[in-house]
Amino acid sequence: MGIFLFAQWKELCEDPHLFVDGISAHDLHQGQLGNCWFVAACSSLASRESLWQKVIPDWKEQEWDTEKPESYAGIFHFRFWRFGEWVDVVIDDRLPTVDNQLVYCHSNDSNEFWSALVEKAYAKVYGCYEALDGGNTADALVDFTGGVSEPVDLLEGQMATDEAARNQLFERVLKVHNRDGLISCSIRATTIEDMEARLDCGLVKGHAYAVTDVKKVRLGHGLLAFFKSEKLHMIRMRNPWGEKEWSGPWSDSSEEWNKVSKSEREKLGVTVQDDGEFWMTFDDFCQYFTDLILCRLINTSYLSIHKTWEEEVMRGSWVHRQDPLRNRAGGCINHKTTFLQNPQYVFDVKKVEDEVLICLQQKEKRATPKEGKGENLAIGFDIHRVELNRKYRMHSAQQKVAGSIYINSRCVFLRKELKEGRYVIIPTTFDPGQQGDFLLRVFTDVPSDCKELSLDEPPQTCWTGMCGYPQLVTQVHVLNAEGLQGQDSNGELHCLNPHKQRLLPKAQAVDPYVIITCEGERVRSPVQKDTRCPSFDIKGLFYRKKPKEGIHIEIYNKNMIVDTFLGQVILFSDPNERQEQHTLHLRDKGSRQDNDLPGTLTVRLITSTTLTNI
Repeated sequence: MGIFLFAQWKELCEDPHLFVDGISAHDLHQGQLGNCWFVAACSSLASRESLWQKVIPDWKEQEWDTEKPESYAGIFHFRFWRFGEWVDVVIDDRLPTVDNQLVYCHSNDSNEFWSALVEKAYAKVYGCYEALDGGNTADALVDFTGGVSEPVDLLEGQMATDEAARNQLFERVLKVHNRDGLISCSIRATTIEDMEARLDCGLVKGHAYAVTDVKKVRLGHGLLAFFKSEKLHMIRMRNPWGEKEWSGPWSDSSEEWNKVSKSEREKLGVTVQDDGEFWMTFDDFCQYFTDLILCRLINTSYLSIHKTWEEEVMRGSWVHRQDPLRNRAGGCINHKTTFLQNPQYVFDVKKVEDEVLICLQQKEKRATPKEGKGENLAIGFDIHRVELNRKYRMHSAQQKVAGSIYINSRCVFLRKELKEGRYVIIPTTFDPGQQGDFLLRVFTDVPSDCKELSLDEPPQTCWTGMCGYPQLVTQVHVLNAEGLQGQDSNGELHCLNPHKQRLLPKAQAVDPYVIITCEGERVRSPVQKDTRCPSFDIKGLFYRKKPKEGIHIEIYNKNMIVDTFLGQVILFSDPNERQEQHTLHLRDKGSRQDNDLPGTLTVRLITSTTLTNI
């Protein structure tokens, strides 16, 4: 990195301070280190007082006081969110210089040092300054906030050409910004020559920009602007170099600003100077930029007026072992024989439908130059919808409903709408046999009861000898029902006419649900609304001690006071047949053969004498 000297901040100026006239994105200028990703994240941080005060705690006590020089100890205290915890970092005030000038990150004011000191503390976390030469803005945003970072590929989403998708994305970006999230963006460089190449419009490729504001800007002047209510989607960015700005429409001195009132311009903070900060329309933004990073602050406080999320945090490891039942490094789903040997985590969606946020983070592998930079593993995860009563590890693939991308990034993220039910997350490395630690974070609207599935089958206890141990495992998959008994306008169920050919007139739909009972264990499905032909698509898993005992499946109609019985079937599963599907007529309660009720039920059974087969 060249020859430089470390100097105390008091040696660099007469009146050193952490902050001069507060803190802002304009305080930061990238130095001779290729860490625009870090400086861009710092620019975003500087705009959020509640966030930077977490990173720079007790800043007033740490500030240089000319009236109390004896209280100055020459050390500074910072905090970063690392792998699920806020970590304290203490450094001294000696900073790298050449000719008595700061070499790396510095401020406009020669006596302001917060940015240089935060950079030094962050370099200490990674081992040295050189370890910051090249990195991921998303990682720094998470380290500053403890938030969840979501990458958005503007090319893949066709944001430049799809107006509806672009407008929807703008609302997401605006929402993240208004809720104190941090945002960064960049233009992808496809070749080495492209890195930091300046386009004709003034933008730089392969370079991280901080998003410092997002607004709907009112066009026009005076009352006309108010009554027209014409608003432009705008986004403001800052180049960490502190210069080289966008020169297209709505740049600092462009004539487009004449369409906006003076008061509106002042409110937006429009300045005509090459300070690295500039506005663009969101349409132009999507034309030029290729990658966007949204770092959400997930609100878990019940005192907030905004949406409150329930967070579950799981720590785990990919550990390679020879024993298939103990191996926890099975690789992605491409490796079918080992995929299900990975760690597994079960969680419940308890609403009819819920937006679920899932973030998988691997432990950082960056190291000091002596050891060489460690490469991140390519990681990702799959989500499978499983039996409503699943308690033990999956041994055969179930219904995959979602999955993340696989990438050698520190974090992968997924946002997905899931229906009510039970799900298993399988975090994996791309290749089998790779080892490492990971952090899994699951956010839902209501508690999900997320936990690791560690056992392969029911454990044997001191009571096993007296009570018996399961001999079979059966998966019951209730697919659908057809032609259920309807109800009249008063909510009463229709009876069959004497000839059992059709229902009486005016039959209406019902709200059915299913109960599966096997050896005293019951599994109840969610209610299907307003239908006589429900698609249940639910599963139950039963470890059976009495193979000859039947499996009862009952259908009920959900009512305000007392639920109404609609019919049942009783099944017996043969372990010699790996998979059986049945479509059976519903029966009334009792043993008579002529007591059929309207409708049929389709069920698929899988039974095995090996308890670790399903």
